[in-house]
Amino acid sequence: MSIFPDSVDKKILSLLEQNARISNAELAEKVNLSPTPCLRRLRKLENSGLIRGYAAVLDEKTLGLQASALLFVNLEKNTKENAEQFEAALKLLPEVLECFVVAGRHDYVLRIVTRDLDDYERFIKERLAVLEKIADLESIIILKQIRVRRNLPIPA
Repeated sequence: MSIFPDSVDKKILSLLEQNARISNAELAEKVNLSPTPCLRRLRKLENSGLIRGYAAVLDEKTLGLQASALLFVNLEKNTKENAEQFEAALKLLPEVLECFVVAGRHDYVLRIVTRDLDDYERFIKERLAVLEKIADLESIIILKQIRVRRNLPIPA
């Protein structure tokens, strides 16, 4: 199966991005298929790895996570071993929502959420800065989130 064999699969993906809890019967109706072929296509999309999973999107502020920051990290030496050690340590830190390996002035960009700025300071000083191999940290506090887009632009 190619990633996008036809427009029906694209429509299935788009509808799932809008509402992952849509029933198979409703999904089938919206893409003009009967439920069995629709479910078969959905399973193929899942098995291909195109659909990585389904999740509820929680509201950070309602959960009491008021502070959000981008954190730029440089390692002492950006070797494979140092990177593996740093990345393994990050997996144990639930405050780290996202981690990107980047090219340019920094080695990594992290998105961090905490209860407040005092909690963020504690996180930096007690949990992150103590990790070995970190040379430099630079924070940018997010004041307001203007746009969140979770739906990918599906190629034509």
